[in-house]
Amino acid sequence: MPSLRLPSAWAVLWSALALVWLYLAWLPVSISSQALLAWSLVVVLWALKRFGLAGRAAVLRLLFLCLAALVTARYIIWRATSTLGFDSPMSWIAAVLLFAAELYGVTVYGLGLFINMMPLRRAPPPLPADRSTWPTVDVFVPSYNEDAEILETTLIAALNMRYAPGRLKVYLLDDGGTEQKRHDPDPAKAHAAQLRHDTLQALCARIGAQYLTRQRNEHAKAGNINSALQQTSGDLVVIFDADHVPTVDFLERTVGSFVADPKLFLVQTPHFFINPDPLEHNWKIFGRIPSENEMFYNVIQHGLDFWEASFFCGSAAVLRRAALLEVGGVSGDSITEDAETALSLHALGWRSAYINHPMIAGLQPETYSGFITQRVRWAQGMLQILLLKNPLTQRGLRWWQRLAYFNSAFFWFFPFARVAFMLAPAAYLIFGLHIYNANLPQFFAYALPHVVAAVMASDYLFGRVRWAFVSELYELTQSLYALSGLIRVLKSPRSPSFLVTPKGEQRDEEFISDLATPFYWLFVLAIVSMAFGVWRWFSDPLTRDTTLITMGWELFNLVLLSGVMGVLLERRQRRGAPRMPIDTAAVLIAADGRRAAARFADLSATGCRLTLSRSLLLPLHSPLTLDVFIPAFKLQARLHLRLAWQRGRELGAHFEPASIEEKRQVVALAYGDSQRWVAFRHGREAMARSIPAAAWFLVRHGAVGLVQHFAQLSRVSLRQLHGLSRQAHIIVWRTLRLSWRAARAWVLDQAPARS
Repeated sequence: MPSLRLPSAWAVLWSALALVWLYLAWLPVSISSQALLAWSLVVVLWALKRFGLAGRAAVLRLLFLCLAALVTARYIIWRATSTLGFDSPMSWIAAVLLFAAELYGVTVYGLGLFINMMPLRRAPPPLPADRSTWPTVDVFVPSYNEDAEILETTLIAALNMRYAPGRLKVYLLDDGGTEQKRHDPDPAKAHAAQLRHDTLQALCARIGAQYLTRQRNEHAKAGNINSALQQTSGDLVVIFDADHVPTVDFLERTVGSFVADPKLFLVQTPHFFINPDPLEHNWKIFGRIPSENEMFYNVIQHGLDFWEASFFCGSAAVLRRAALLEVGGVSGDSITEDAETALSLHALGWRSAYINHPMIAGLQPETYSGFITQRVRWAQGMLQILLLKNPLTQRGLRWWQRLAYFNSAFFWFFPFARVAFMLAPAAYLIFGLHIYNANLPQFFAYALPHVVAAVMASDYLFGRVRWAFVSELYELTQSLYALSGLIRVLKSPRSPSFLVTPKGEQRDEEFISDLATPFYWLFVLAIVSMAFGVWRWFSDPLTRDTTLITMGWELFNLVLLSGVMGVLLERRQRRGAPRMPIDTAAVLIAADGRRAAARFADLSATGCRLTLSRSLLLPLHSPLTLDVFIPAFKLQARLHLRLAWQRGRELGAHFEPASIEEKRQVVALAYGDSQRWVAFRHGREAMARSIPAAAWFLVRHGAVGLVQHFAQLSRVSLRQLHGLSRQAHIIVWRTLRLSWRAARAWVLDQAPARS
């Protein structure tokens, strides 16, 4: 555990350095002197980063972060004191809103530098040699509407975990088969709940897990877990989401920490996902860029851990039962019950630890709508924590814990800032509002060095796990819908309800998300703004500096919006169980005894793709067996498959386990070895790009996504026009036929009268 109490001499030194820093931040100088100072600091930052000096010693790391913060501090002080002059009421309101958005960004940036100042990287303590002293463990797998096949894989993987015999129990917590649901007034719903209840009970009995449910569906996931706490008795509680499949070494790397520290309430491990999020899937870049969650789990949680504030993330975690019972179980005041529970326990003096070793294979939402459902819930829940249990005033927390929790919650205000940054250029270019009173020399002396230093600092802290400018893209994809969710919480902090995140969604055709419309309006607004910018450039030469700066800003917005268009084009997803790449040798045996050496190309618990060493023509759907070594179990196994397709020496097959034991082996082969996830993670980190290369990556993929999006939109529009045209032809033809018949009938009716 880090010691945060400094000797008096060190405290005096740091205080003196802080005063010097503040003096330099406030020191007024001429524009030329400011430009020289700011760009000199940028050059120093570049040198420290380029030659790896900032990573060689803690003092140099702190120097790098302090210099980056100094550039930003001088910018924001100048911004507050020199650019907010009153021009007109509307201009002043727009300028203040933009400054508030910038102030939010600088605050989050500064807190981020503080949180990640000295990341703590732990090695897990080993378990005692005497297994009889190991804590008893209850594994909870909460479920609401997941398929039995997903649950079976997770439960079997949990049962596969290595631990002392008789000291591990695995429970399925079924919230989809409660008594309330089984007695629903709607007979169809009641029948579905009863069928689920019976199916999952039989599943648990077959594989050796235990089935739990409750009477009523109250307080969502938190209530489900708290009900299970009353029905179980293990010293420790492990929680896995229904689609989070653990590796066999999960308990070996986590439980020892509880033996070593009796005041430890939590060991959190990273969430590792084996399927792409909407950006990765729709841009077709999964595995070529670090996953969006890696920034939090691979960097920020280490920083939080140093400040004794790493928190519970809902799954892939071990908790001490005694600590949970002290606060009445998992908290339920907010819809982010995990972080809220950790906040309450930290306030009581309990400690947490973060072990950064990926030991679960999870699923994340692949569609944009599912992604938004998840992120809006997170945003609303963290805002609830800020409003209902303000960390800054929470009794029992130390000051650094208050800042750490405040940062984790305050971050989720980004939709307000991101929307302000998207709308601000149009306020000037179209409506002429003076939102940023600065000329070009001031921009180059203050604003641009701040932006460059901030990007460099972000790249220094997160570059291996988050490429430059990708955060802005992810924020924009969430902002418009998260904003409305946050406003609802501000109006009524207790109003949000827990919504289950849809995962494993399949789709046969490409389509444009139904949530795309607001982004079309933003895109049109940006294009119109650029057109007005060109007009302003020629019509008002005296304001060309401001026009040029604002058009550059709007151009960046257009690049981000182009990227979002690619995300909104939902690609085909026909496979329900994602497969991860693997390079493992095996021997394939045909039904007639022919054999061929093979290597896995990809693998899941349901099937695999193999490459044979020689041509082996096989009948379609024929049974196969596979001899393969399973690293997680350290044994040679024979697995049964059925051929699904074959193209030359490459083939795909589905697993058909002949027994529960064979199913355990298949799950262990697909998900049991944590070193696979470590290697995959490292492979993505090795793809880190320089800031210019990352910027070009964003521009290039954004342009491709934009073209493909509007090509799809054109195809849909043409089909709709064709359909409307055909309907119009039919209507006109029928109208003519009816008119002809009516006219003919009238003529015939008139004939006798004329005669």
